[in-house]
Formats: sequence, C-alpha cells, structure tokens
Amino acid sequence: MSTGPGHSNFTSVVAICRSALAAGVHVYLYCIDEGVRCVGTPEIQGLKQAGTNLFACAYGAHNRHIPVDDKAVYSGLTIVSDLVSGTDRFLAFN
Repeated sequence: MSTGPGHSNFTSVVAICRSALAAGVHVYLYCIDEGVRCVGTPEIQGLKQAGTNLFACAYGAHNRHIPVDDKAVYSGLTIVSDLVSGTDRFLAFN
C-alpha cells in the first residue's frame, strides 16, 4: 500500500485484509511511500493483532520522520521482492 490513511484505498485495504484473514489466508502487508503513515493507525495495528504480517519501508519512514519501532517490520525493497515472488496473489494499492 503506497497511499496514506486519508486515501480511499486505505479502507479498501483494511476490508480486504480483514476478509482474507477471516478466510484463513496468510496476509502480508507492505506499506511504502505515503503508506508508511498508515502503520500506526488503529486499523492497521488491529490487522497486525489479527495475524497480518506487517512490513513498512524504512527509507520511506525515515524520509517522513516516522519513528522506526515495533509497530511493523521496517525493511527495504528486497523484502517486497521476496514477498511478491513467494505469494499466490499480489494486490497493489497506489
């Protein structure tokens, strides 16, 4: 997800992730660009508590003065590449 919490995609991402988790799907969410602003929201943290594997771009967080903490696994684009190559389905929200 590359959009911030004020974007309409935010609610779509949350709803899709909730539905997937309810269906027993392993969910991996990587927040990049403005999406790093979503990491600390109650909705995204709720997804994490429900079992979503939450990742965020360390570079994007640094550029936006967002602290790198335990709310997500902060990493680089190599992780995104690994996630995409190891998944059955990939959805991008820009």
